[in-house]
Amino acid sequence: MRSLILALSLIAAPLQAGTILIQSTTSTQNSGLYSYLLPIFTAETGIEVNVVAVGTGQAIRNAQNGDADVLLVHDQAAEEAFVAEGYGLERYNLMYNDFVLIGPEADPAQVQLAPNLSAALQAIASAEAPFISRGDDSGTHRAELGYWATAGIAPAGAWYREAGAGMGATIRVAIESQAYTLSDRATWVSYGEKRDAAIVFSGDPALFNQYGIIALNPERFAHVNSADAETFIEWMLGAGQAHIAAYQVDGQQLFFPNAD
Repeated sequence: MRSLILALSLIAAPLQAGTILIQSTTSTQNSGLYSYLLPIFTAETGIEVNVVAVGTGQAIRNAQNGDADVLLVHDQAAEEAFVAEGYGLERYNLMYNDFVLIGPEADPAQVQLAPNLSAALQAIASAEAPFISRGDDSGTHRAELGYWATAGIAPAGAWYREAGAGMGATIRVAIESQAYTLSDRATWVSYGEKRDAAIVFSGDPALFNQYGIIALNPERFAHVNSADAETFIEWMLGAGQAHIAAYQVDGQQLFFPNAD
């Protein structure tokens, strides 16, 4: 009788596809990449994917609390530390794009004339031209602080403000304030209300922006959906690479696959 009841309960219960949770940086979400990519993955595997998109620092902290199956961010040193400390398994290169300096088209600090990134930041600081920092411990914010340090500048004063917000909100504040800011190219291209703002500096090798992907360590977090997380990572490093390359906004490719 018990076997019959069990069989009937299995028939009555709906089949549940596997589900994974990604702790992610915001640019992959804001650019529309996930809206394009994840339905393809789900259609091919039956695995549903939920995304929490926050700054890289917060995404890493969330994952360190076990609130994820996969981590996808862009701060390689922090990602390698995440693995070394036992929170994640192996880190893989996934894709890259670049950072760009955004500012008013009139470019009052004449950033466009700078020969390199450090000179561009020095021009902004010397002119005390308004600059809006994300100020949120994101990968972009961490990169920005590193760029100021390399340029020998400790930004401070009325001209330097922290938005404490995501990239889209920071861009909006910069545009409204006729200010400069650092953005990943994908979020900038996808941003809808550019008005009289434009890319005023790009192309320095230092602006390279690498994204990495990591499965959480099931030995540390027994509850993680390790099997489906590994399936997702294998797909992103394999078949997903062509889909990443194919994703465009306004005719521009936003991410460039470079899986190991």
